[in-house]
Amino acid sequence: MSKIYLCSPKKYNGTISLPMIKFKRVKDSLDLSGYDTLLFTSKQAIYYCDEIADGWQEKEILAVGSATAKTAKEYGAKNIYYPAKFYGKELASDILEKFSDRKILYIRPKVISFDSKSFLQSHGIDISEEIIYETNCVEYKDKVLEENSIIIFTSPSTIECFFKSFKWQESFKAVVIGKSTLKKLPEGIDAYVADEATIDACVLKAKEVDN
Repeated sequence: MSKIYLCSPKKYNGTISLPMIKFKRVKDSLDLSGYDTLLFTSKQAIYYCDEIADGWQEKEILAVGSATAKTAKEYGAKNIYYPAKFYGKELASDILEKFSDRKILYIRPKVISFDSKSFLQSHGIDISEEIIYETNCVEYKDKVLEENSIIIFTSPSTIECFFKSFKWQESFKAVVIGKSTLKKLPEGIDAYVADEATIDACVLKAKEVDN
């Protein structure tokens, strides 16, 4: 049975946690007045928003990804919209149809894999953004990964950080959380995309690959 390394601080049965990213909040306050809808594309954005902004749960929440939507609900938000599609034109079309008359604030990290603000603005959406946290790589100087391992990448950033500490072995296999993450892998890597954009689905796919 192959070792399954999960590039996340989360611990799942049958996997070895290999955190690739550390987070740092970069704002101490957040003014939500003037906005009726908040766009979140990560759980971390919700965590930090909850620390610095009162009453955000009363806004309409546009949550990209089922894990983000679940976290928003756990933190008390009640009016949550979870788009059927996660990226690009599909997401823009979905938001245009349902949020064309709203003033949206995109609460985001410093580095993003897809410029949602510019893309949605080009389709006529009234959207602003606030950067409230940044990500940095966790460095591994002496750690050695076992041959024939399966590596689960949960974001494009985890791929970037992985290759700062490790070299890819031909015996490795990769499982990625979605197509945007897949695009960040170097050519020639044997990769599988999870059936849903969740860590749970990534772990299931890794176990399927190992059978």
